[in-house]
Amino acid sequence: MDQGIGNTATVPEAAFVPIYCDVSLPVPMDQAFTYLLPLTLRHRVRPGCRVIVPFGSRKLTGLVLRIHSGAEKPKGNLREVMRLLDEEPALSEDLLDLGRWVSEYYCSPLGETLRAMTPLSGEIRLGKLYSLTKSGSEASRQLIFGEGETDPPTQILRLLERRPLTASYLQQKFPGAAAILKSLEKRAFVEVENVAGERDPLRAPAERLQVEFVSRQADGVAGKLPKAERELLSFLELHPGIHNLGELDAQVRKASTAARSLARKELVKLALAPVDVWRGPIRAAHELNGHQRNAFAAIEGALVKEQFQAFLLQGVTGSGKTEVYLKSIEAALAMDRGALMLVPEIGLTPAVADQFHHRFRGRVAMLHSAFNDAERAQEWRRIRSGEAAVVVATRSGVFAPVRNLGLIIVDEEHDQSYKQQETPRYHGRDVSVVRARNQNAVVVLGSATPSLETRFNAETGKYTRLELSERIEQRPMPVVTIVDMRQEFLETRKHATFSRTLIDAVTKRLEDGEQSMLLLNRRGFSSFIVCRTCGERVQCANCSVTLTYHRRERRMLCHYCNYAEKVPERCTKCDGDQLQFQGIGSERVEDELHGAFPKARIARLDRDAVTGKRDYETILAAFRQGEYDILVGTQMIAKGHDIPNVTLVGIVNADIGLGLPDFRAAERTFQLLTQAAGRAGRGTLPGIVVLQTINPEHYAITCAAAQDYEAFYQKEIEFRRLLAYPPHSALASIIIRGTNEAETLERSMAMGRLMQPAPEGVRVLGPAAAAIAKLKTEYRYQMLLKAGSRKRLNQVLCELRRFAQAEKWNPVSLAIDVDPMTLL
Repeated sequence: MDQGIGNTATVPEAAFVPIYCDVSLPVPMDQAFTYLLPLTLRHRVRPGCRVIVPFGSRKLTGLVLRIHSGAEKPKGNLREVMRLLDEEPALSEDLLDLGRWVSEYYCSPLGETLRAMTPLSGEIRLGKLYSLTKSGSEASRQLIFGEGETDPPTQILRLLERRPLTASYLQQKFPGAAAILKSLEKRAFVEVENVAGERDPLRAPAERLQVEFVSRQADGVAGKLPKAERELLSFLELHPGIHNLGELDAQVRKASTAARSLARKELVKLALAPVDVWRGPIRAAHELNGHQRNAFAAIEGALVKEQFQAFLLQGVTGSGKTEVYLKSIEAALAMDRGALMLVPEIGLTPAVADQFHHRFRGRVAMLHSAFNDAERAQEWRRIRSGEAAVVVATRSGVFAPVRNLGLIIVDEEHDQSYKQQETPRYHGRDVSVVRARNQNAVVVLGSATPSLETRFNAETGKYTRLELSERIEQRPMPVVTIVDMRQEFLETRKHATFSRTLIDAVTKRLEDGEQSMLLLNRRGFSSFIVCRTCGERVQCANCSVTLTYHRRERRMLCHYCNYAEKVPERCTKCDGDQLQFQGIGSERVEDELHGAFPKARIARLDRDAVTGKRDYETILAAFRQGEYDILVGTQMIAKGHDIPNVTLVGIVNADIGLGLPDFRAAERTFQLLTQAAGRAGRGTLPGIVVLQTINPEHYAITCAAAQDYEAFYQKEIEFRRLLAYPPHSALASIIIRGTNEAETLERSMAMGRLMQPAPEGVRVLGPAAAAIAKLKTEYRYQMLLKAGSRKRLNQVLCELRRFAQAEKWNPVSLAIDVDPMTLL
């Protein structure tokens, strides 16, 4: 009998049964893709694992959703899974279920949703592999390019005759290789394949690596090693322990190169350094006051029950909400449960994390966008392993794989930065509530100015409301003075940026050695340039908005697409030279302050001033330490900062945003003004607020000045009820967009016809040109759908998506935003 036939007979019959897996891929398509599992992966792949699979000419990383056998054989010829990236699932069943809910509720493709949930892209290296075609081989021998064998295209073809090469290798070897390769590909001389693989951690920057001497076998091979490697080994033997490779570079010659080589020879251990792990002393907890004790007792009681419960922790600014958070996390840890705290902006994370590190030391992990891909992946793995039981994160941290999750805290829950503005358009606060419900955890939503939806849920009994009605140590709330800038002009006959009241208040703070914060929620120096002859304004080439003048950079800039151009000297329409700068921004406020107070030390905090990774905390730390007298900024200065020496907050223009065509305009204005005012008087010294406005009678202004949330809520909730806006309805914004204006208009009209007559239980507004009719070269038309039932709204949205797919629209042409935070 043939040996091969005999061997075949001994193979278990089950080995020949094909096994398939359904994989979710990060593409804008509402379906999973089925692949064949090779024999080597059958017992290793599980739902939630990441795999690399072929997709057309590309290689994509996807997540396994389901594994099934040959009894359910799919149609067509199936391709095999190429590689398994995780021995343990990247997402647990709980997180997979949460991803499915997000995908369904927010009408986003599951693959794109799951990609947003796994910040591990830094571990995958994507690239292009070029190989020679038959015609390319002939071209290289015929020397068809002008300079013969020395010509770069010919040299590239000759190299490719030996073996396929990556784009990165060719670009290092030949300047301008990208353009040459593109030309060769067009002429069918080369073919390109997208490749994906695991990134080598040893290629990380030196400052991100740590090295340790581990092998006693080095003595036997030391004489065969290069000099730099011998010197590094000697240093590590004399100085045992873990060393940062970046710091070693300053002490040992060529330490970085030598360490990587030695690691590959297994003579030293090279690993990624931990991210910001606190090694200092543990800071003692503060004594809680009566209101704080009552709030903590309610949260602790819910944790003991191990059942889902949602709390609204509503406390005035400076009332000590953070200490309640910290005590609640301590209680969760004592019960061997994990805790997740979300903060709204990246800038808040270092300040909050510092308190957490002092309290919990190395058990804290951070997740935010200031980290690079490798740092985020490293922290994510610390969380999944259980090494970090406390997580401080921004919006996407709601998907962090916290073990035995018991508590979720959403600080400043009203903040609109919790809403993602691109697919998947989820709201971090609402996903937190759903995740807590699914995992029998407690969720605490904290704010001095809760969103109307959250406050309404507390009023209707969905959430339990906890109140902190006074500041800690019985410190007084700041005294607010409203300055009517209309009356100021009548009395002074000057179009001044600062009122006399604000000037006097700043002067007094400078004399007393106290600090001031001035808020103007608008970037740049001037809002726009207008021609006084014909009225023409300088517009963005890509968006239907005016360009903002930035004096320091000497350019006009679009704040939506970053298009920039030089400051014009003459009008492009009438060639007139009467160009006038209109409006003010934070850059101009800083400039005028220097003129009014030449001896004052002034800093500015906005997106233009914060360009580097650590600029935000550097400026804030310097202000906190008294290196500046005045801090000017946009909304970045208004939230979460506790600086005891700040006794004055000046609102330069309280009306910005109040007139926007958005039903949330008044709510956002009230929240911003109240939060900004709360920065004053947080220490032992009392604070004052000077609020400049031309709408002193508007209820958002008067309620913010009075720090009266209840009065604002009652006024605004009635307005929402009368016009059927959230929370009295479910709302979705539909944007139809495209680069061809006529085609986009026709599509919007087709969508409008589909919605006529309006579906039962749904009110349709539009379609009409969006408030910003053109954005980033795309024309935009908008529809609003209101419904009394979220289920009914979701059914209609699914119908719209099916219509777009049937009409073969580009998937990005239809943008659905469920529970939108802005209608612009």
